[in-house]
Amino acid sequence: MGFDLGALRQAVAAQGRVARVVIAEVAGSSPREVGAAMLVWQGPDGTRQSGTIGGGALEYQAAAKAFGRQGLTRHALGPELGQCCGGAVTLLTELYDADAVLALEGQEVIARGPGACPLVVSRLIDRARARGESPAPQLLQGWLVEPVAHATQPLWIWGAGHVGRAVVGVLCDLPEFAITWVDTAETRFPQGIPPGVCRLPAVQPERAMPHAPDDAAHLILTYSHELDLALCHAALMHGFRFCGLIGSDTKWARFRSRLKALGHLDAQINRICCPIGQKSLGKHPQAIAIGVASQIMALTREDKNAWPTHSSASGA
Repeated sequence: MGFDLGALRQAVAAQGRVARVVIAEVAGSSPREVGAAMLVWQGPDGTRQSGTIGGGALEYQAAAKAFGRQGLTRHALGPELGQCCGGAVTLLTELYDADAVLALEGQEVIARGPGACPLVVSRLIDRARARGESPAPQLLQGWLVEPVAHATQPLWIWGAGHVGRAVVGVLCDLPEFAITWVDTAETRFPQGIPPGVCRLPAVQPERAMPHAPDDAAHLILTYSHELDLALCHAALMHGFRFCGLIGSDTKWARFRSRLKALGHLDAQINRICCPIGQKSLGKHPQAIAIGVASQIMALTREDKNAWPTHSSASGA
């Protein structure tokens, strides 16, 4: 969790003036964690927003008052808002325009509050910098400290068909993924590409594989089994952190045989996870996307060196 400067930059560029509401502190139970934030702006038909601080009455009230209430405010979720969480949250509401966003550029940790920066905040930032780490979002002596969010996992999605579109739609708003979306032609992509997703049309997509980072995760979801095979072969030649292939057990058995004939060892082939997703969810593109997204999100939160092979995955 961190300060999504890219999303704020895009919102301000599109809307001109944007309020950012972030959970600065939590006591007891809360619908979201410290650092969860939403952006609010005035649209032609009323208040609009992106992101969430947990939904329900807290979010509704915070969005409605975002342009008239700046600074820190504390809210008891039960007595004040009638929510069942039973805790209390402190919100920080700030207004941003183009100049305010420009003032944040180049910062890795955004810390702000009243008066001079407290010593405890300076020490926290210096200690994190010395260790090559990012401090956790936290409120210290009235100052909110937030690291700038950076995508930590390159994710290459091969195929812009129904399943590829569904997977991108599920994963595109998660800040940990830097998504590159590849297909054979510009016309294969939908007209509206989500912000932050890099579209890459390539007549021979397998030739784009060497451009992927060595630690990328790959989801191979194309319309063609021959193209899927070529991409699996290219991935094994190039290297990857994770590679998932959509398909059936029968498809994977044939692919294993053909990849072995191409010179790949069993130990290498076993690094490809196929089938991906969860068979129990069904074959609707959105159902497949939910299973695939759940699988890859779980993997990013585990030791990436221990990501499973196909034998430990359930099928799509």
